[in-house]
Amino acid sequence: MAHQPTTIESLLARGEASAPAIAATADAGPARPPLTYAALRELAGATLASLNAMGIGRGDRVALVLPNGPEAASTFVTVACAATTAPLNPAYRADEFAYYLDDLGAKALLIARGHASPARAVATERGIPIVEVVPGAAAGSFTLVPERPLAATAAKPGMAGPDDIALVLHTSGTTARPKIVPLSHRNVTASARHIGASLALSPDDACLNIMPLFHIHGLIAAVLSSLGAGASVICSPGFNAFRFFSWFAAARPSWYTAVPTMHQAILPLAARHREAIAAGRLRLIRSSSSSLPPQVMEELERTFSVPVIEAYGMTEAAHQMASNPLPPAARHAGSVGRSAGPEIAIMNDAGEILPPGALGEVVIRGPNVTAGYDNNPEANAKAFTHGWFRTGDQGTLDEHGYLRLTGRLKEIINRGGEKVSPLEVDAVLMDHPAVAQVVTFAMPHDKLGEEVAAAVVLREGQTLEEAALRDFAAQRLAAFKVPRRILFMPEIPKGATGKLQRIGLAAKLGLTA
Repeated sequence: MAHQPTTIESLLARGEASAPAIAATADAGPARPPLTYAALRELAGATLASLNAMGIGRGDRVALVLPNGPEAASTFVTVACAATTAPLNPAYRADEFAYYLDDLGAKALLIARGHASPARAVATERGIPIVEVVPGAAAGSFTLVPERPLAATAAKPGMAGPDDIALVLHTSGTTARPKIVPLSHRNVTASARHIGASLALSPDDACLNIMPLFHIHGLIAAVLSSLGAGASVICSPGFNAFRFFSWFAAARPSWYTAVPTMHQAILPLAARHREAIAAGRLRLIRSSSSSLPPQVMEELERTFSVPVIEAYGMTEAAHQMASNPLPPAARHAGSVGRSAGPEIAIMNDAGEILPPGALGEVVIRGPNVTAGYDNNPEANAKAFTHGWFRTGDQGTLDEHGYLRLTGRLKEIINRGGEKVSPLEVDAVLMDHPAVAQVVTFAMPHDKLGEEVAAAVVLREGQTLEEAALRDFAAQRLAAFKVPRRILFMPEIPKGATGKLQRIGLAAKLGLTA
């Protein structure tokens, strides 16, 4: 077996020098040639030299505020070889930038040249040096230009090693203060290898990236897994369902990866683009970061005539934990597949590993799992039991090793002591022919504590009464699981990464006790 790369630098060494590594989508301004592997390796060296000359080295945190595109991908990859990257959502407000830059203790802010962002003023107030990322001729090529001359000595110069931190991300923090997740080079390269193996990626593959590149899914599943396989990644300027098929036709990707809401936005437009689909070379579609309704999986497979591979990921595992296998192995709609990287088990509250079929908390351990939250002993004491990381997800593992999730533990609805899995209710409501999208969530109730509610988006041109949908659900669900309130909406509010968020939705929609 070939020596496995344990740093991003060694991961990049595997690509054929003249092969394209990073490219831009067709409509990202004037046509730019792709960045080859040789040029990307050279860029990593140049970026290391630039940062070290500015006094930034291994372990120093560098905030990245870059719009989606090839430079967001190449900056993450090359800066991580020299320092610790902290990609931030460019859409943040000034108060959000202030919180994250303070919490990170950022040593510098890397920002796209000409990008008017409140991050600039926030960094200036804090005396954080601003360094502009100036694009070059090839897609993904750039130079780093500090706003003011910076000359200092880096405490830890040189290329990062396996245990240096490549990436820090904040957890989504839906219920608590966001926690910092440090991921080492060993963690992220292991995850990139696991994804490459589960999708059988080769240098012939090209991934169309539509995921935000401040999110673990885009950074690891699209970018790093492609580069680890010597394949290429085509970087879009950000998800846009109406532009997806023009990118698809021009880029001819062999796969793409997205969250379920993106797949659901692409599907209604597919009928107009049958020729582009037929002329393409798509080999598979990957879905991750939240549960894919089985109905959507089936419709995607029918539409694109390729397997849809549902995977299960989270930030603390450097993304991938489980994945459905490629055909001819069995893939099951409603299951997130088998272990595809770390070991997976089901644990009870007492910390005991449960037998196949038992319901409990999903726990993981392995080379891609973070060693612990940054500077947060209390969170780490709760998160780790006997060396296993507690994911906060509830589910079962069958005797063949397939994992089925019943929901986030904190999202399980507790209706007067009766527990309701929002995913189970979603799946039933999605079976109604008029329903396009569902999110089931808890709303407060003065006597029961919580009651079941659902937000629903109907298919174009369909109408449906709340009572009719409740009757439909009542034929398939126990009475206590049938939503007491169903809200029909043109669109369900989503988080920054396109995920539907159950927690806090009742308050957002004005459903209070």
